[in-house]
Amino acid sequence: MRLLVIEDNQNLVANLFEYFEARGHTLDAAPDGITGLHLAATQSYDVVVLDWMLPRMDGQEVLRRLREKQDSGVPVIMLTARDELPDKIAGFRAGADDYLTKPFALPELEVRIEALLARAGGRSRSRVLEVEDLRLDLSTLEASRGGQLLHLYPACRKLLETLMQASPAAVPRQRLEHVLWGDDPPDGDMLRSHVYELRRSVDGPFPVKLIHTLPRVGYRLAAIKDGDHAP
Repeated sequence: MRLLVIEDNQNLVANLFEYFEARGHTLDAAPDGITGLHLAATQSYDVVVLDWMLPRMDGQEVLRRLREKQDSGVPVIMLTARDELPDKIAGFRAGADDYLTKPFALPELEVRIEALLARAGGRSRSRVLEVEDLRLDLSTLEASRGGQLLHLYPACRKLLETLMQASPAAVPRQRLEHVLWGDDPPDGDMLRSHVYELRRSVDGPFPVKLIHTLPRVGYRLAAIKDGDHAP
């Protein structure tokens, strides 16, 4: 399961990551509404955990804009300290699927997320990405090529998902860095190291290479056809 947590309380975010990653789930986090909306609109998630009071754009506005986007049926659970009935009604009218007041127990959030996924059922968009013989199941997080299971680190899996979603188009370096580190990328060219590891898994054992570098632009994932030229 892949979760997006849009929450500015870093202690809470750390607790959520520790709890859910220990159970085998993958999480992304956004510290403000604008960043969260961008991730929710451009990436694929099973559930969005959305705080109400956020910097730059509040949770209700994030939710409204997300629901206006075509095919944005991702389940959303709203977190807030507001526990009055009018607040809950406002949250549901904005498009929330569930509403949990702070403070809360992490096991309760977990079972509510499981219930959202069960209710969502078949209305979610396809959870499998495929390019040539490369396959990524977004529900199980399993990647395979030619029927052979690939063992990927979480960072490599995020890069692979982004490249496959854009394929065969190029993905700028800045976008890939944002996928991994948000607005605070590390010093040095860490992206190149992660792409190198991804290439080892995806392309290393196979004759047809899918991951290509576009100098001064970024990377793309595509099979090179006759008449094409690999960068």
